[in-house]
Amino acid sequence: MKLIKMKEKLNRYIDAGFPIIYINTFEEMKADEIIAEVAKSSEREVFEWNASCGILEWKYKDNIIVKCHLDSCKEKEVNLEHMLSMQKEDNELSQKILVIKDAHNYFDNPKIISMLKDISHKILSGLEATIFIVSPLISIPCEIEKYTTIMEISILDEAEIRQVILSFISEYELPQVAQSLLEEMVSAFKGLSEYEIKNILALAYADDGSFIKSDLKLIYDQKQQVIKKSGILEMIPLKESLKDIGGLQNLKKWLNKKAAVFANINKAIEFGVDMPKGVLIAGVPGCGKSLNAKAIAKLFDVPLLRLDMGRLLGKYVGESEANMRKAIKLAEAIAPCVLWIDEIEKAFAGIGESGSGAEVTTRLFGNFLTWMQEKTSAAFVIATANNILNLPTELMRKGRFDEIFFIGLPNDDERKKIFEIHIGKRRKKDLPKIDIGKLVNKTGGYSGADIEGVVKDSIESVFVAGKSELTTDDLLEAINNTHSLSEIMKESLEKMTKEYENRKFKNASL
Repeated sequence: MKLIKMKEKLNRYIDAGFPIIYINTFEEMKADEIIAEVAKSSEREVFEWNASCGILEWKYKDNIIVKCHLDSCKEKEVNLEHMLSMQKEDNELSQKILVIKDAHNYFDNPKIISMLKDISHKILSGLEATIFIVSPLISIPCEIEKYTTIMEISILDEAEIRQVILSFISEYELPQVAQSLLEEMVSAFKGLSEYEIKNILALAYADDGSFIKSDLKLIYDQKQQVIKKSGILEMIPLKESLKDIGGLQNLKKWLNKKAAVFANINKAIEFGVDMPKGVLIAGVPGCGKSLNAKAIAKLFDVPLLRLDMGRLLGKYVGESEANMRKAIKLAEAIAPCVLWIDEIEKAFAGIGESGSGAEVTTRLFGNFLTWMQEKTSAAFVIATANNILNLPTELMRKGRFDEIFFIGLPNDDERKKIFEIHIGKRRKKDLPKIDIGKLVNKTGGYSGADIEGVVKDSIESVFVAGKSELTTDDLLEAINNTHSLSEIMKESLEKMTKEYENRKFKNASL
């Protein structure tokens, strides 16, 4: 459906005399297919220039594009500058479509820019021609910006992915796939291009001649490759679950409601439920904010993508904003997923200040806010922050996040649970003999990270001493040798806790 709409739009652009249409994609074959269809409907010839072959004429045999060298250009290499100079006469380009590949590599040549501008003027003056630039990168010289319209080949939706799979099965006469597995494959393939989907299907077919549940791993591995190649997002492996988090019952209850929506997202939307946007989890360091991000993705049973704001910053004008758009587009394509922004207060530090660095940060912040406000995709955003005093107030306005939770130092019940989790992970057989109550009484003001450190240190000491079991005394000794977070950051913690209370943030604990 999206491709049909794109072709309709391109036909209107051609009829309206838009000079340059910039198709931003790495899928050149898909772009060729789309251009060929609009060329047929507008009854125009197509010529292509690319760096490796020079000028090619498009012909069609059984609806397949066949590219041939022009007779006049067979014996010599034709560079982009020379090719554009050949179009000076109106009749050379009249009733034609010119497709330029690899053009972004040549936009530092002023002659090429000038000739593209001249051709654009002729098209606007009545010359019936269109220039298509096909490139994986958006790089438009300012001289031709006003003549250029950017279009992107949309990521396949579920119906289109399903059709690609079914067509592959039909073409190779494979056994029919169970409906449940087909739907799992459709969901797993979201975010991948048609080219990547067909490659994975071919690989799965080569393995055993059919599609089985284990083939889903191929899809997830390919998704991880897509994330890695972006250089902006990172896919985090999921190990922790909500069971690994002590306490925070209010937060867990809220998350379980959101998980129920994510598990039946289409039915929920049909029922009238709004698409979940995300949650901001603020609180003192070492109290499980990052652990929660990982556990939430596990609960929702979706990939966890970590956005490193430092990777967004580029050295060229507009590069940082382009990286932000790329990260958002990738997260939305892979959705349903969880997008985690750690220490968001550092990411948007300097908002409103003067200086080029602050201006870039302000623009990034504006892009992020707009997306959060208008977001309709199943990309659930988890932002974690240690100090909300440094966060812009606009970020905490209703409509950005579904809810904001505050995580404070764990209470007695939570510390008991945290001790049980960490001892149980490492020395489960010793747990029944340990007096957890004594440990809880001695650790008022300790964070979850402090308690984990106590358990790790005590177990290491027991091992080095050659003892066979962990005891309460070993843990008490480690506690005596530990300075809690409330001791180290007393003034800061009191100030932050007061601020959270004043802002009426929901407490993550009961």
